[in-house]
Amino acid sequence: MEKIIQQAHSGWAYLVLLVLIIAVVNGLSGMFSNREFKASDKRLGLFALIATHVQLVIGLITYFTSPLGLSSFGQMSNSALRLTSLEHPLVNLIAVILITVGWSKHKKKELSKDKFRCFGIFYTLGLVLILSRIPWNLWF
Repeated sequence: MEKIIQQAHSGWAYLVLLVLIIAVVNGLSGMFSNREFKASDKRLGLFALIATHVQLVIGLITYFTSPLGLSSFGQMSNSALRLTSLEHPLVNLIAVILITVGWSKHKKKELSKDKFRCFGIFYTLGLVLILSRIPWNLWF
């Protein structure tokens, strides 16, 4: 069961990255252009938000069931274990919070440029944090 959850977490990450990259490009392009914020832009931001939240839930389940998670928390001198048991979950939690803040802030904005700016800035920060803490050696 643990292996299935861990594979789901790794597999879903590809979808999260794809949707998040598309949302970031869309947000940044809208921020630097004068196009109107449409329902499709909102949906894309929502899909990225939902995908990251699902990944967070799967990640938390993985964290509490995997030997690379909470059970190895006391071994901070080992950089690989520190990445999987502390840095990866903490930084990605911050990334999901930033993406959620971007989604929440965009709803309060009236102008299209401001809506795109919320997506562009907060989703980009979230994406950069996620990319910085992926355990690449476990992915490939």
